Amino acid sequence: MEMRTVTISTLKRLKNSVIGNPAAKLDLAQDTAFIHLLVNCLKHPPTSYTDTQGSHDDIRIEAAHVIAPDDAVQLKPALARGLRVLSTAIAEVVGPSQLGLRTWSSDLRSEAKATLSYLFEFDCLNIFLPLLTDSSSQTNIAIAQLISTTVRSEAHRNAVAEWLPPAERSKEIKSRRGWEKKELITSGSPARQGGWVVRLLVNFLQKKDLKLQEAALGAISSLAMENTVVATTLTRSWHDAVDTPLNTILNLMKSRSTDVQLAASLCAAHVLRGTASHHPGSIYYSAALNVILVVNRVLSSSSETPQNKIKTCYTLYHLVKDDKDLCREVYERGTLEKVVLLAKHITPLEKTSEWEEDEPESTLALREATLIVIAAISLFDNNIRREVADDLQLVPTIQVSLSHKNVGIRHAACTCLRAISRAVAMIRTNITDSDIGMKLFAIFQKEDEDPRVTYAALNAICNLVIDFSPLRPKLLAQGLLPRLVQLLSSDDLNMRVSALWAIRNTLQKSDPSTRQTTMSHLGWPRLVMLCNDSSPEIQEQAMGILHNLAEDERGVDYVFESINTATLVNCITFGLESSNEHVTRYTACFLANIANGSREQQDFIFAHAHFIHAIHDCMTDAKSDTRCPLISCILSLVQSNIHRKHELAEAGIITTLRHMCDWTAGVSVSMSPGGRHHRMHMDDDKEAVKLARSVLDLLEHSNIGDLL
Repeated sequence: MEMRTVTISTLKRLKNSVIGNPAAKLDLAQDTAFIHLLVNCLKHPPTSYTDTQGSHDDIRIEAAHVIAPDDAVQLKPALARGLRVLSTAIAEVVGPSQLGLRTWSSDLRSEAKATLSYLFEFDCLNIFLPLLTDSSSQTNIAIAQLISTTVRSEAHRNAVAEWLPPAERSKEIKSRRGWEKKELITSGSPARQGGWVVRLLVNFLQKKDLKLQEAALGAISSLAMENTVVATTLTRSWHDAVDTPLNTILNLMKSRSTDVQLAASLCAAHVLRGTASHHPGSIYYSAALNVILVVNRVLSSSSETPQNKIKTCYTLYHLVKDDKDLCREVYERGTLEKVVLLAKHITPLEKTSEWEEDEPESTLALREATLIVIAAISLFDNNIRREVADDLQLVPTIQVSLSHKNVGIRHAACTCLRAISRAVAMIRTNITDSDIGMKLFAIFQKEDEDPRVTYAALNAICNLVIDFSPLRPKLLAQGLLPRLVQLLSSDDLNMRVSALWAIRNTLQKSDPSTRQTTMSHLGWPRLVMLCNDSSPEIQEQAMGILHNLAEDERGVDYVFESINTATLVNCITFGLESSNEHVTRYTACFLANIANGSREQQDFIFAHAHFIHAIHDCMTDAKSDTRCPLISCILSLVQSNIHRKHELAEAGIITTLRHMCDWTAGVSVSMSPGGRHHRMHMDDDKEAVKLARSVLDLLEHSNIGDLL
């Protein structure tokens, strides 16, 4: 290209010469220097040129025409792809990551979060979601992929699922009566079919374009994740469809394309978990088994790429996470063994200087994925934990991964160790003998460690300090308490809760020396403040600490010596009146401990009449694990002094106890005459009924003189 002087006239001549001339376009595209010159014109037009009537904007316009003549059809898919790439990168910074942990600066995350929120504002959705109806499949694919990779929060999920084009939006509003629910307007309404976007995405599944199917499955997966409305809609028949969307998704798990199979498997996993109808015996449980079959096939194949195996591991994770039955299923079907063997195969136990430097990124990501899914499967069952630690001998693999430079691998190793350490036998044998517990503690102690790794390690520490753990005295001697107290100042609520949880476990069945050492670090004023914290999770752990401090008579004395009466009254009242059942339960347990104390400490309960009334309210409204310690508290008080019968009767407690004992199996009884009228099936509360009878028998048949 000879022309180097950029003017409006020359640009127009150049534009006319390339329109409809592929050879000229190719020649221009290969002239890199001139292309750069044209791009610079878009940003910084020349300040002097021969066409005196030109303007900077004219230069920009003509330069743009030269760069993309007659390419409007290709421009829309290109812009859609560009938006997808940009939005995906932003979503990856904001998190949570879809495939493993990523690390970004807090400043960058803050800016990215604001940008991502803007992307899901109504005005922005009005621009790119209508492109799902574009005639170009490339545009459809790009927008579906954008939804798949960018929608990662409940708010954004709802924004996309509930969006309607302006025309349909106005039609929906006009046809709706004030009393009608949106989902029940008409059988063909977009809301009835999971939303306008979901309806189009499901239609894409009927196409023969594999790339479009894969993209649509990914988008549906992101919208159905933890979204009961969308997930449930996908399991129902639609008025204009032969089959349910879920069956269409399940059929695509048989596609000749592995990418489509994996996308369909992940989509099915999210739909099944979103419906909450995947328990054994349900019609959807067999669908979950089909997902497991695909997972087993990919994990067993030596020809599958690491990237496909990474996707498979996370599909399995989303299927079984926090579901005891499905965890057991994948264990019995050999899936767990396949994942463990894969993790061991890609993890050398001998560390060399070249190991961490030369490992491919795909191998690192696969190791992280395997450990994460092993942790999820091992969370509930001791037999599974024994299989992982003893039979499959994964502990050395976890141990070497704890010190890896990759933050995702360290985090996954800590998470895996936390799951295994939920078994008493594992702590006493594998974890103690291999010294992996102390290696975990060394990570936990590092103040410059990634907070996510620290949090995962802290959750494992909570298991290692329970009363039967041989590691508790070692960890206390090496500085556990100062580190836990330091973490109470974290900005992360979950970190603070887990730190308190570890302190609570440290105090469980502890000796007086451990209690005093713990409280010298925690401090009584701080504990009182935590009991009145605005967060129910913090309150729960703080009341649990009080309960464990007062597990015996010496402990009750220690609490009464350290907290003045008025402050203690406020803490107990706040706990009993809490709307959070866990806070109420620990407060009830603490009161039961006080009732086992001295006569003076028992009188403390009756000295504050609102305690008795609060106990009555909790007895009528709470669950069994709260009701039992409360009735146990009453039993201890009555055993100590039968004269307290009058105060109990005035508060309505005796009447309520009689109602509890009048139950018949399967009959619902009101336990609070004149009160909150909470109704329940007492067949589920046999222990509470047994305690109630003990109290009533004591009140009705005991010799008052024997009880004084």
